[in-house]
Amino acid sequence: MKIATWNVNSVKARLPNVLSWLNAAAPDVVLLQEIKCETASFPALEFEPLGYRVHAVGQKSYNGVAILSRLPVEDLIERLPGEPEDVQARYVEGTIGGLRIASLYLPNGNPVGSEKYPYKLRWMERLKAHVGELLAREVPFVLGGDYNVIPAPEDVYDPEGWSGDALFRRETREKFREILNLGLTEAFRALHPAARHAYTFWDYQAGAWPRDLGLRIDHFLLSPQAADRLAGCTIDRSPRGQEKASDHTPVLLDLAD
Repeated sequence: MKIATWNVNSVKARLPNVLSWLNAAAPDVVLLQEIKCETASFPALEFEPLGYRVHAVGQKSYNGVAILSRLPVEDLIERLPGEPEDVQARYVEGTIGGLRIASLYLPNGNPVGSEKYPYKLRWMERLKAHVGELLAREVPFVLGGDYNVIPAPEDVYDPEGWSGDALFRRETREKFREILNLGLTEAFRALHPAARHAYTFWDYQAGAWPRDLGLRIDHFLLSPQAADRLAGCTIDRSPRGQEKASDHTPVLLDLAD
């Protein structure tokens, strides 16, 4: 099974780019983040000729996640458990081919001095609790998406300059490690432990893309059963260099049968 994750930064604005990439890469499952449209206005008909059924969870103008699948999707949940009053569209999960697969858009958390950072940390704590429940049920799963977490200094072009940012603060990285330490595998680093400049995001400002001033914030976390099937995980930089590109680029996960 081939699974892709991509923060598209508005599915309507990037639609030609997204369709072109999907036609070439042909993943079985696609996890999208920041679709930036309400559920009913997601352009699902555009994806049908490529064989994808769309399961979107959107809201007006910002956030929003989706699962596109060539295989049937069952038992969908459309919110991360643990905070019923949280109505932001950041999580969708379903069973596909015997795996629980989720598309998630973890909060950015900036500015750190606002309520946005405690919300980010609470969201990560909720994710940790949900992972614990999935592990207790011995459900094989893949959690893919934009985590807005820079795991380590080698995952950012300027570690010192980013030290106070919500994506790289010590508390953020500690929460991320707590989730991993439950027994998960971070797919890209497991296969490419020495990779540098393996970025998935480049800001639109200050020539970040041509200067390769990037961050690695889009990740796949795998349960032990899914990790046993890990055959590949790659970052495809090519979409970031196109006209009207998203500021993120896709990450591809390959799982053996």
